[in-house]
Amino acid sequence: MAQQELGDFIEAAGLLEYDPAAITRIYAGHPQRLLRRLWQTLVPIGLLLLGVGVDKLLGLLSNQERARTRARECANLLVDLGPAFIKAGQALSTRPDIVPPVLLEELAQLQDQLPGFDSDLAMACIEDDLGAPVDSIYSELDREPISAASLGQVHQGYLKNGQKVAVKVQRPGLREQITLDLYIVRNIAAWLNSNIGLIRSDLVALIDELGSRVFEEMDYLNEAANANKFRELHKQNPRIAVPKIFAEATSRRVLTMEWIDGVKLTNLEAVRELGIDPNDMVEVGVSCSLQQLLEHGFFHADPHPGNLLAMADGRLCYLDFGMMSEVSRESRTGLIQAVVHLVNRNFGKLSKDFVTLGFLAEDVNLEPIVPAFESVFSQAIEMGVNRMDFKSVTDDMSGVMYKFPFRVPPYYALILRSLVTLEGIALSVDSEFKILGAAYPYFARRLMEDPDPQLRQSLKEMLFEGDAFRWTRLEGLVASAGSQNQLDLESLLDQVLDFLFSANGGMLRNQLVEAVADRLDAIGWTALQRIGRRLPRPLQPPLLLDIPPSLNEDNYLDLEPIRQLINVLQQLPGFNPDLVFSRLPRLIRERDARQMGVALAQGLAERGVVRLVKAAAGSPN
Repeated sequence: MAQQELGDFIEAAGLLEYDPAAITRIYAGHPQRLLRRLWQTLVPIGLLLLGVGVDKLLGLLSNQERARTRARECANLLVDLGPAFIKAGQALSTRPDIVPPVLLEELAQLQDQLPGFDSDLAMACIEDDLGAPVDSIYSELDREPISAASLGQVHQGYLKNGQKVAVKVQRPGLREQITLDLYIVRNIAAWLNSNIGLIRSDLVALIDELGSRVFEEMDYLNEAANANKFRELHKQNPRIAVPKIFAEATSRRVLTMEWIDGVKLTNLEAVRELGIDPNDMVEVGVSCSLQQLLEHGFFHADPHPGNLLAMADGRLCYLDFGMMSEVSRESRTGLIQAVVHLVNRNFGKLSKDFVTLGFLAEDVNLEPIVPAFESVFSQAIEMGVNRMDFKSVTDDMSGVMYKFPFRVPPYYALILRSLVTLEGIALSVDSEFKILGAAYPYFARRLMEDPDPQLRQSLKEMLFEGDAFRWTRLEGLVASAGSQNQLDLESLLDQVLDFLFSANGGMLRNQLVEAVADRLDAIGWTALQRIGRRLPRPLQPPLLLDIPPSLNEDNYLDLEPIRQLINVLQQLPGFNPDLVFSRLPRLIRERDARQMGVALAQGLAERGVVRLVKAAAGSPN
């Protein structure tokens, strides 16, 4: 019986990668299977759409409660229809350009936890895939699963060497069910694109992207490779754990990995019982996730509570590497530039960033989108980045994306899903948590450290307002970047010097020379006045004592921001004066530094002459 059920997926078993044309050929030759599945899917889908259509005609959907009930029915139906439809619903939950906000919220709660399948089938699958009896591979293997999801289930066991392991076994027949459902859903998407004018996005492309992702997820050899790559990228982080993969007991449908003893991050009491502060664990998770996104460009796209375990030794363990994604360096740079324009309230450039990132076509009229952005972001920015509510902003943005011709790139949909899930976990620990506030130091650090020319230009945009240099912005960036434990302070100082002496740094060098000259001039004249007033009255020089008050205080505190910045630097982790002194030889060698010294001397001389002339002109003699 077990072998017979294992054979159900043979028609599609040779399909190792998602190929719509091959899927069409496979099921065109087996119309009875297609018809049976069409009956199982299209009838309930049709009944739901009919009900929604009637509600729309009667105006009932204007009632929020009625609309939410229908949205919930849709989400529940997707669960009933099986793995492919669940995955499709989860993919749509990150597509505000396609799905109305009320349905978006319901789809975001979709879970793919399903009952386990027959243990005999699981054991037969292991033996069939690994080519050996179960007891020749494992010294012990529990027949009953400890958890089950849409694609497979997990059994606990021990290898022959005594290593405790978790064995993930794929549902028999899954590949056939997935491919058949993708075939049906893809054809539905094609019909909707052709006949429903309101749908602007390419639904067929969305289904094809989903198909590629699901096929990657069904290939446990791919998941094993992802886990090994993730472990390698984070091996220097002592707070992150990744289960070891045992290749000799792993195949496309069977994955054997190290057993991890830990508790879900959202189980606060259990985490505290381990002697661990849940807030500390959340900080580790947020730090790691942002590092994945902004530094490595290889990130875990499904960090739900079941995939994040707090361990007794204080490490955070990531599980389930079936759904991973990559973000190109260009896209990461584009995201950081968008944040700069958002913080600077430059909504015109922000709308162009959305074109660069692939959210808007190049021929889209941006004029009506700019005020929409201003409406969405202005109030949030007034509150400050650290207090910005990510969910509120994304909810408001969903309305904008649904109204205008946005299209959400697949990589961004996964980023959004990852961040929303991460924020949900963090909020369960700290109700005041703000993901954007947590992310901003990483943006600041990249902006300060990265030599990428585009980010150098973004740094200039951040620090200058017109021709005026904004010291408070530099202070804020350094303070934000310095809040990260992994800050490379030496690299940060080198990048600041690189920027100062770069072609783009001429304006900053002039600002520095002017500020230092004003400060030294004011200090010098104040010191001369004090000395002059202490001399005997006949010897007191009138030109120094009769200086108008405006000259005494003129620009006296112009270097106060620099003093504050020095204080910030002194508070950075690992800062010591030697880091600055060790860079003095470089400063001496810099041609622009010598020119700054000459300009400073000239500036002081000019100010001295001007003060003497003004003082002489104002003297009664």
